[in-house]
Amino acid sequence: MEIRDNSPGMIAGRKPVLEALKAGTRIEKILMLQGVHGEIIEEIRTAARRAHVSVVDARREEFHALADETTSQGIIAFTVSKKQLLSLEQMLSRVRGQAEKGFLLLLDEIEDPQNLGALIRTAECAGVHGVIVPKHHSAPVGPAAVKASAGATEHMAIAEVTNVLNALEELKKEGFWIVGLEGSGTTLYTAADYSSPIVLIVGNEGKGIRRLVKEHCDFLVSIPVL
Repeated sequence: MEIRDNSPGMIAGRKPVLEALKAGTRIEKILMLQGVHGEIIEEIRTAARRAHVSVVDARREEFHALADETTSQGIIAFTVSKKQLLSLEQMLSRVRGQAEKGFLLLLDEIEDPQNLGALIRTAECAGVHGVIVPKHHSAPVGPAAVKASAGATEHMAIAEVTNVLNALEELKKEGFWIVGLEGSGTTLYTAADYSSPIVLIVGNEGKGIRRLVKEHCDFLVSIPVL
């Protein structure tokens, strides 16, 4: 049985669980498959002891009733609650308090949780201050996305909005320039002006950025396929 993406409060995988502990995520307990070992396993056990989180070694049949051994890497953590997503105003409050200009990523209806997690992981590495996702028609920030992000979801500020167009209008009032990443963009991403606070929009895997969302962009940039 694989971990379903609607499993509430579950984090699977060695790196994601370790990052959750480092980020101070409220974890109820950690379940480990009996016999798993390695340096990162010892790091998890040490971090769990410091955080006063119990680690339970489970027999194979018990573990398999909850998760697939391969995809979970023999370890799952049960959090007290699902990751709390911010409102747009909460995210903007955080950005206002930073010395550097704002850099946000808006994911317009990303459907695959693996892609969602990979984009959040890339965003963290690129210095993005926050990620915005639609409440509807978007992959959830659930176990599959958390694992694909290698735990980056536990460090990244993520806001959920009901209406993307209204959110873009609010961001423009805050001084953000809206930049769409689109194959038809006439400006190379390396040639664009990023001197102002930026919201970078990445569209759906198949359809790209929706038309009305694209119309709210100040300009479109493209990344050449080599």
